[in-house]
Amino acid sequence: MSSNLPFEIREAIISVFGKIFWYKDPFRSFLVLDCGVPSELYDRYSDESKYKIARNILSDLDRMGQEGFLIERKILTELCNLRNVPDDNVPDRNAGLDALRRLKKLASEQKLVAKKEQTESDLNLKAAHQRQAALETRAKKMEELRLKFAAMSTATSQSELQKRGYELEELLAQLFESHEIDYRRPYRVANEQIDGYFKYKGFDYLVEAKWRSSQPTESDLAALKRKVDKKLVSTRGWFLSMAGFRQQVVSEFTRGVASNIILMDGQDLFLILEGHVTLIDAIDIKIQKAAQEGIIYFPLAQRFSA
Repeated sequence: MSSNLPFEIREAIISVFGKIFWYKDPFRSFLVLDCGVPSELYDRYSDESKYKIARNILSDLDRMGQEGFLIERKILTELCNLRNVPDDNVPDRNAGLDALRRLKKLASEQKLVAKKEQTESDLNLKAAHQRQAALETRAKKMEELRLKFAAMSTATSQSELQKRGYELEELLAQLFESHEIDYRRPYRVANEQIDGYFKYKGFDYLVEAKWRSSQPTESDLAALKRKVDKKLVSTRGWFLSMAGFRQQVVSEFTRGVASNIILMDGQDLFLILEGHVTLIDAIDIKIQKAAQEGIIYFPLAQRFSA
């Protein structure tokens, strides 16, 4: 399929992206938030280099027809509107500015940014429809998860109770995915069992999920911390205990040492599923409490009520 953009413009855009961004987080934000590139399209290629990400995204946009063309025009327009390099971490700022000037010259010569207002209007309308559809899809999914959680909570037989732990892991995966947070389901590494994994705002989180009648011991918390400490320094632990945590255990675990574990209980999960607080807000609150005040166990019920 032929490209929506002239070859020299396409190659100039790819070159610009490789030179004005150093880290991938601002690169993703620019494409998804500023230009309207679907997040799932970016995430499909997120492990590639910035040049390959840009080339693959443009190729996929070509295959999307008019919708893809509008997004490509939006990308070009937003790049041409830049007056400076958006990522201060780039090693050669002048090279980035030179690439931007070349792109603007090519776009001006071919009159490809003349209809900026109409392009933005079309994209804004499309984005509004997408946001509404996403909200409706999420609301439907949350209702499904609420019903599933309610059924899990009434389990009484031994087989149901044993099965419930695995169901909790799957419920968590679907909850995170419904909020567009990539989530890896349970996996093993050497002799370690990891109940889940997600990445959030530059940090990696290893998940421990327990639905037991007894509350975790200090040894349980330490076991997760050992798993975390073996990984990169950007790794943290996220421990969900449906039975909650004894404050004495939490106090002993954090006494005199830094902690990279954040705790969540069953009441927290209930409040999220019931819509009293969003998953994103819940995560942010818990991270802020841990980072700013050293409180790794902050029950959301202290701020939100059922």
